[in-house]
Amino acid sequence: MIRMRIITPDGKLLEHELTGEALVIGRSSKADLPLPDPSLSREHARLFQEDGRWFVEDLGSRNGTYLEGRRLEASAPLGPGQSLRMGGCTVAIEEKTKSATSGGGIVDGTIFRPAEELLDQSRFVPTESEAAGDLALRRYAERLKLVFDVQQSLARSESIDELLDQMLAGVFNHLKPEQGAVFLKTAGGEFRRAASRSAVPGGTEFVLSTSLIREVAGKGLAALAIDVRTDERFAEAASILGAGVRSLVAAPLLGPEGSLGMIALSSNATVRKFTEEDMELLVSLASVAALRLRNIALAAEASERKRLEAEVTLARRIQLALLPDRLPEIAGYEMYGDSVPSRVTSGDFYKAVERLDGKECILFLADVSGKGLPAALVTGALESLSAGPLETGLGPGETFNRVSRRLYARTTPEKYATAFLAVLDVASGRVTFANAGHNPPLLVRASGELEWLGATGMPLGLMPVGEYTEETVTLEPGDLLTIYTDGITEANSPDEEEFGKDRLAEVLRAQGKESPADAAAALVRELDAFAAGTPFGDDRTLVMIKRKK
Repeated sequence: MIRMRIITPDGKLLEHELTGEALVIGRSSKADLPLPDPSLSREHARLFQEDGRWFVEDLGSRNGTYLEGRRLEASAPLGPGQSLRMGGCTVAIEEKTKSATSGGGIVDGTIFRPAEELLDQSRFVPTESEAAGDLALRRYAERLKLVFDVQQSLARSESIDELLDQMLAGVFNHLKPEQGAVFLKTAGGEFRRAASRSAVPGGTEFVLSTSLIREVAGKGLAALAIDVRTDERFAEAASILGAGVRSLVAAPLLGPEGSLGMIALSSNATVRKFTEEDMELLVSLASVAALRLRNIALAAEASERKRLEAEVTLARRIQLALLPDRLPEIAGYEMYGDSVPSRVTSGDFYKAVERLDGKECILFLADVSGKGLPAALVTGALESLSAGPLETGLGPGETFNRVSRRLYARTTPEKYATAFLAVLDVASGRVTFANAGHNPPLLVRASGELEWLGATGMPLGLMPVGEYTEETVTLEPGDLLTIYTDGITEANSPDEEEFGKDRLAEVLRAQGKESPADAAAALVRELDAFAAGTPFGDDRTLVMIKRKK
């Protein structure tokens, strides 16, 4: 057997068991179940049995009968867990021995209705006819004006705090509660009290149970507690019961991406007893506030994004200032250098400078772990830490010893850099180098022979102590030395195949007779053809030096 639990427009709770073969509901005393609601037709709807199942049909009422928020056009099956809307009355259908679920209906004395359903229902314009229709139409117009007034007020709010204050002011003005509070969802998924208001100076703080917050803010249900004493959800909120709170209404703040939080109002039953019409109005006002909340959040995000973009752009300008604007012109040699970030800022860094009045040339290339702005900051530190040792004439090994210790002391453990540092003796072509865990540079001899300059120590800043040895090679006339970062060799094709060292060597050997600039251009063309539109995942830096014949 099933029963109906009916909430009338004035907040009264009625129960009626469904027995017999049929039941007519309306405002007429001749109806099987007369209800005191002027927005009902005299004979509004009929519930009837067929083959042991209950059905509902509208009897041509002026304002319609709604099953689960949809207006009935024909008879429809009716069962436990469903809800009907007739005029200002809400009817929850449930098993006689069971409570309805919180997906809609009445649970432990509290009405729960999906807020989306109430919003959809509020969009239907009542039929204009007879006194009942006129009354419903007037109520509809009044609600539209209230929502519009609150919307206009909230539109002037420029911050979330100001918006919440205006929101509470609006609902206090129209719904006359004693206390109210707004809860907003945090980044961690919890709900925190973001604003509150009380009509009673020095009143008890409005406390809500976590279970009610889950139902309203978490599940998007509107709630109306006719008497909080009958709902176990308020058992943990002893301060509410002690303060005499009896009636409560709550609505979720529903945005395009789900619930942003909730608003709840409470009152002593002798002062204000909330009705289902109040719940519907609060749902509408909460929907307006949620939209404005989202707009303010989006505006704040856009402003923050614009600020970050400006900072990143400034960081890129600073970083570009650290890179050489031109390379040294050394008699008997040709040079090329370029760095292309995968993002706005880069974790790659290179420099090429003369020292000892042009007798030597320093070639320094580094690749900091990570990408973007954090990596770019470390490249600035590398440039600063290496400047002193290089200017004083130290060799690659001792320079790396000093830089590595200081970088370790100044950065977090996950920040380190691979690097290659070479000192070219211009007269002899002898290159003294240290390789701190970097990709081995490629020396292409004029004969086409290949030599890879492997590591002579661990990456910079990886350990508190590290020793870097030095090795030497000699650039003979026609030899080309290419120093690069792994953004080149680890570039991917659409099939996720890496470009690799072998392709790099093949391209550069084929360009053995060309200038560094022409060889670099050929390499870029090969990379672009290989990637075939696949985004480059890492910064790409290239430094090349060739001894003229």
